[in-house]
Amino acid sequence: MRVMVIMKASAETEAGVMPSERLLTEMTAFNEELVKAGLLLAGEGLHPSSKGARVKFEGTKTSVLNGPFAETKELIAGFWLLQVKSMDEAIEWIRRVPNTDGAHHEIEIRRVFDAEDFGEALTPELREREEAMRAQGGDYGQERG
Repeated sequence: MRVMVIMKASAETEAGVMPSERLLTEMTAFNEELVKAGLLLAGEGLHPSSKGARVKFEGTKTSVLNGPFAETKELIAGFWLLQVKSMDEAIEWIRRVPNTDGAHHEIEIRRVFDAEDFGEALTPELREREEAMRAQGGDYGQERG
């Protein structure tokens, strides 16, 4: 199963405080372990919400709200996408995330939907189109050149 591991933002991440070389070194080593174990599908850090925007939908209308956003504890500072055998395995790995700065962090783990989870709503035609997109683009998250 795939899980998204969501690193919650903090006052520091929202202020744009960059991680120390020590933390980056330990985080790189942790990510290398995930790769060696065959678990890491993707992972990125995110800029503060002050550099982001939200698009809200209400019926057929949309509106845009530029950051920064309140409620820092509800914001996201980064993520990993992991392929694991179980939620317990994911939890076991995430307990090993380096925290060299000793700050208070919160990490959320959420299961990613698989095609089977959508049941009959994902028709054979939609499934085929989804698979074609994945084959063409590989990882949806690839950056444009």
